[in-house]
Amino acid sequence: MSDVVEEVAPRAHARIVYLGSVSPHWEVYGDWGDHKVLDEFRARALARLVLLPRDDPQFRRNKERVNRDAEREYISLEWELGLAEAHV
Repeated sequence: MSDVVEEVAPRAHARIVYLGSVSPHWEVYGDWGDHKVLDEFRARALARLVLLPRDDPQFRRNKERVNRDAEREYISLEWELGLAEAHV
């Protein structure tokens, strides 16, 4: 048996942008890909993030859940947290 993992090309790309301390805190933009896949992903991601500021301890846990969801759906993901480090 081989342990080779086959790379699968992303079906879509999304950017998750922190809007600031006033609710809603987040927006999900679909840059390219299947609009239905992106709309469904956007709904799930916002359900996890909409009321959480980026400094909330729950944000880190939910960010990882959103990342895993994107991996399962083959969506490349970019986070814009508005920090000096740029894209985390």
